[in-house]
This record gives sequence, structure tokens and C-alpha cells, in this order.
Amino acid sequence: MRGRGAMMVQGAGLVVTAVLCGTLSVLLAAAVIRLWDWRRRAVTGRIRLAPPPLEGQVQPMVFLFQAGRLVDATPPARALLDRGGPADDDWTRLMRWIGPRFPDAPTRLTHLPRRGRVEIVGQQGQGHATLRLLAEELGHGLSRLTVTDPGADHAGIVVDSMSLQAMEEELQLLRGALDQTPMLVWRQDADDRVTWANGAYLRHAETQDDGALGWPLPRLLDVPRPIPGTEPAPRRATLEDRGIVSWYDCHSHPMGDQVMMFALPADAAVRAERSLREFVQTLTKTFADLPIGLAIFDQGRKLQLFNPALIDLTHLPTGFLTARPSLMDFLDQLREQRMVPEPKDYRSWRQHMTNLESAAATGHHAETWSLPGGQTYRVTGRPHPGGAVAFLFENITTEISVTRRFRAELLLSAQVLDGLDDAVAVFTAAGQMVLSNRAYRKLWGPPPASLADMIAGWQAASPPHPGLTALCAALTLADEAPEGAAQDGEAMTGLQGQDLNWTVTDLSGGRRMLRFHTAQGHAPVAQGSVAQMPAPHYPSSRSGG
Repeated sequence: MRGRGAMMVQGAGLVVTAVLCGTLSVLLAAAVIRLWDWRRRAVTGRIRLAPPPLEGQVQPMVFLFQAGRLVDATPPARALLDRGGPADDDWTRLMRWIGPRFPDAPTRLTHLPRRGRVEIVGQQGQGHATLRLLAEELGHGLSRLTVTDPGADHAGIVVDSMSLQAMEEELQLLRGALDQTPMLVWRQDADDRVTWANGAYLRHAETQDDGALGWPLPRLLDVPRPIPGTEPAPRRATLEDRGIVSWYDCHSHPMGDQVMMFALPADAAVRAERSLREFVQTLTKTFADLPIGLAIFDQGRKLQLFNPALIDLTHLPTGFLTARPSLMDFLDQLREQRMVPEPKDYRSWRQHMTNLESAAATGHHAETWSLPGGQTYRVTGRPHPGGAVAFLFENITTEISVTRRFRAELLLSAQVLDGLDDAVAVFTAAGQMVLSNRAYRKLWGPPPASLADMIAGWQAASPPHPGLTALCAALTLADEAPEGAAQDGEAMTGLQGQDLNWTVTDLSGGRRMLRFHTAQGHAPVAQGSVAQMPAPHYPSSRSGG
């Protein structure tokens, strides 16, 4: 009996212990659930986005937003936002990434507050992942977005599928860009062996090797390696393919113990440079044959270009000109050579040269220099683009001499005509007067400019007379007579009542010369008759005849 009672007491103790342990477990579980629920519903508290990853797993891509503002995100999600580029806010940056993969996501996410849960399966991306977007409304303005790769679930792949897809897309983009670019890109190791090349390089290499490529790849362009510690400078190299020579501008960039080489096509630049050289050579030959001296000064007023005629005209030393003197030094040297007008003093001459430079830089300017040696130069200044200025020196001594001689001959001819007793007037074919001598002006007064006005004045000053009628007909005859033909007419009465004989002679170019001379045996008229002869009144209008 005693043993049986002891066993009953021991069994009761075990039951009490089991009940206490169960009660404590239930209370502890309730407390944990209550604490988790309280933390989940806290608006301002930090929401746990996902349980800590197990060993060998990657964290999911989860975003937690509140009223469009990012509250929390897992490390992969934050890394994705950091790669999204500049944007106004995190929501815009995320929508920029989601848009191409989930085209209807922006529209369907607007229904999230009403539905509470939106699940979207994206289209096949450029990588190998088909994405899934899960959006959940948590209350109090909180929304959680989870992006997962269903194909990676339970696959035993310990890789961030989002990062893998981004890397695959970027890799495919870079490969496509490098293969489609027209420039040659390759990599060389320390022994100058080609260890990698893009599509353009491989196509050229296959063409030269008839499609059979070995390893290592052949070097198409012989470009020296950059010198360590110096700035890499572009080098120009040629590539010959079946008789066609192509030019490339090669750039090198060290990458560790290897070098990346970039060869940009430069055929257009080479053609432009060749055309420019040929054009400059043509200009140089043209300038060399010009009799006008040319001097071009740049924006800093340094001599940049001159031709041999400048040396012949200014007698300046060639070494002085090739040293690219300044404009003021150039003018000072001209003054030393007595190739400028003799100035009254140096200050006024210097001011004159400064004014010459300013006038030439702002517009077309020309001066005539009478040199002490008797020569005459025309100096012309013209502005050039970029602030440059050009000066042209032209020897016009012969031109000035011819002009002076011509003027002297004209003056002599005028003096000879004025010394004649006959009154002489010359008219063009159009009836315009070109010259008259002193005797004519003394006989008829200041002549009008046209023949029509002169005839009208004659007819108004003298009564009708057969001689005047014949003179008008001879002067207005439309048919041109042979050069040198002369026509004499009946005498007519002058202003003083004298009888005047006239002669009309045809000259070259349709011009006519009219001469009046006193008739032989002329009897002077009475004083009263002279007073009655009115002076010719010419019309005020000057018609062109």
C-alpha cells in the first residue's frame, strides 16, 4: 500500500509539471505573436521585410513604400535603385525599371488600395528570367512590392536573379554595340599579343587570312605601346586590304598589364587634310606669282603669311619676315627702309600707323603712299575672320604717271581749243555736249548740256533763216556719215548780227563737231541792229537730247 501511494504522488507531480510547461509555452507563443503583430501594425516603426536569409541563399528584392516614399528596402532592392539613374524620387526610379518589364504595372498598381493585392507576371526579358511582381497593401498607406524570379525558386541557384538579368542585359547591349561599331577594338597583353577583339576587328582579320583565324589573333595595325607615365596620344596608322588603304586614328588605354586599343576610321579626315594641303599649295603658288605684296597678321598681330612680292616691294630681309614680327615691328622696319611716307615726327607717324591698323581691322581701308624715292604705293587693309588682318602693297607708280600724263594731255588739248578763233562744240550721238572752247562760249554764252536745248535757244534768239534751218538738219541727221565727212551750210546771223559760216564734221563713235567762223567780206551791222538781237534763251529743263 505504501509503495502504491508513492507512485500515485509521483504521477500527480509529473502531470502538474507537464501542465505548467504547456501553459508557459502557450503564453510565450501568444506573447511572440502579439509582439510580431504589434510591430507589423506600427506605422512609424520599422517593418521587417523578410526573414534573414539562410546560409547559401540570396535575399529577395522587396520595396516598402508609404505614400510614394521609400520606407525600407532589402539590399538587392537598394542596389537596383542605385543603378536606376537620376530621378525625382525612388518611386519614379523604380517605375522606370519596372515599366519595360511589366508594361501594365503602372495602371494595375493604381487599383492596389482597393484590391489589397496585385500580382503581375512580366514579359520575357533580354536575359533568361521571367519576372513576377507582387504588390500588397499593408494598411496605413504602406505598400510592399516584391520582385521575384519564379524560375529560380527551389533550383538550388545561389544567385541574385535580378542582378543576373541586369548583367545579362548589359552584357548583350555592350556586345551588340561593340560588334556594330565601325571602329576596331582589341586588347593586347604584355607581349603585344591580341587577346580579345570586337566584331569589326575579326571581320577585317578574316578578310586578310581568307577566313581562317588562329590563336593568337593577328595584329592588323602596328601601333606602339604607350609610354608609362605619359599621356597617351593618338597615333595614325594604315590598314591595307586588297589594295585599298584605310586610315585609322589609334587610341590606347592601359588596363593593368594589358592595353585596350581603339582605332577610329580617319579616311574622311585624311582626305580633308590632303585637300587642305593641296589648296594651300595652290594658294602659295598663286601668291608667289602675284605682283602685289601680301602680308597677313593674326589676331595677335603676328605675321603669319607673306609672298615674295612683299620682299621685292618693301626690300625687307627674308629672315626678318620669317621670324614672324609684330605689325608695329613690321612698320618700324619699313620706316627704317624709307618705304613709308616721310613723317613730320615719330609720334604723329606712330599714331597714323595705329589708325591704319584700326581702320583695316574694322573694314576696307586704302591709302596712297608717296615714298621719298619717287615711287607711289597703294596700301590696302582688309579684315579677315578670327580677328586677323591682311595688308596689300601695290606699286602704282606707273599708273599714277599715266594718269598724270593723260591729265596733262587733256589740259593741253583744252588750251589748244581755247586758242582757236573758230567756235567749236562737240556732241555725242545721243545729243549730249562733251566739250566746247572759249570762242564758242564767247559767241553763244554758256552752252546747255543737250543739243535739243541749244537748238531751241538758237531758234528763240534769231529769226527764221535758211542757214539756221540747214544747221539744225545737219546736227539732227539720223544717218551717220563716214568718219571725217564735213558739211558746210549757208551763213547764219550771230548774236552781234555778224554772218557766221558753220561746218558740221562727223567723228568716230557717232559724235559730231560744230565749228563757227566769221564769213569772208562780212560788213559790220548797225549799232541799233545789234541792240535789237536778243540773247538766246535756253530752256530750264535739260533733256537728254
